[in-house]
Amino acid sequence: MRLTAIALLASPALILTAPAMAQTTTAPSATAVPADLAQPATPTAQMLAQADTAAPTAAATATQTYQDGISGYFANWFARSDAAKASQPHWMTPLVTVTPRLEQEVRYDQLWQHTGTGANIDQYDGGKGLELIPTDTNEVLLNPPAYLNRSVKKPAQGYADWGFLTVKQRLASANEQDGNYIVTAFLGVQAPSGDATFTNRAWIVTPTIAGGKGWGDFDIQSTLGIQIPMSQANILGTAYLWNTTFQYHAFTYFWPEFETNVTQWSGGLRNGKTQVMLTPGLILGRFDLFGRAKGIIGGGYQFAVTPKLTTEPVLTPLYDHAWIMTARVAF
Repeated sequence: MRLTAIALLASPALILTAPAMAQTTTAPSATAVPADLAQPATPTAQMLAQADTAAPTAAATATQTYQDGISGYFANWFARSDAAKASQPHWMTPLVTVTPRLEQEVRYDQLWQHTGTGANIDQYDGGKGLELIPTDTNEVLLNPPAYLNRSVKKPAQGYADWGFLTVKQRLASANEQDGNYIVTAFLGVQAPSGDATFTNRAWIVTPTIAGGKGWGDFDIQSTLGIQIPMSQANILGTAYLWNTTFQYHAFTYFWPEFETNVTQWSGGLRNGKTQVMLTPGLILGRFDLFGRAKGIIGGGYQFAVTPKLTTEPVLTPLYDHAWIMTARVAF
């Protein structure tokens, strides 16, 4: 009887607790539902606003990074060009020979030439202009065409052909403390844009190899190039250009020099002829002007020593002698 009573008293408790236990063990958990089967929540106004602004923010970040790259390139221009100049010899650019060094300057040259036939040719600007160092090992020369004024014999005026672009690629260099040498390759392009009296009527491409070596205050700079006409080869021929400068540095600002300027023709109307010109000169600089700017001035006298004057089929040498003046602002 006592056991029966205990059983009857316990039964309601078991009955009441059984459903609760069943619900706890059989009802699905919210965290157990796979993500791809979950019902998406209805977007709120705040969620929509965030979605609208997310993509523009990413695009703005990419644009800002791109703009920082461009502005950073120009902001670091002088730091980069100064580093390029610091890793090479600090010689002076000669009057005629194109230096193998990378240089950054604005340049104006003036030539007063006298030909073997008695004509005078005043050459304004001399085909010089803006020189820039855009990378650690490159220089770009952007030059306007020279303007020529011929007088006394066969007077004429007009522009010469336009050597509008020369690119330098420095191959090896060391400053005065680390070896004092340099090797550079050039490529120049000239367009037949001159006036009828002075044009070659042909595009000309001039690859060049250049080098230099210094010993204390003395240095030698030399270039060897080939002028290759893209047309009119039977008239112009191929010209081999070899320029060498012997230069000395004295008293801070004085750079006396002596140049040999050799041109030899293969093919064309000057086939087999060799023109040799000598150019003693003096360049003064680099004088402080303002900020980064340094002033440079110089002059020299160039004269032909070979070949003997001939006028047929074309005038050779190109001129008998010339006075040369140069003015530059390096920066």
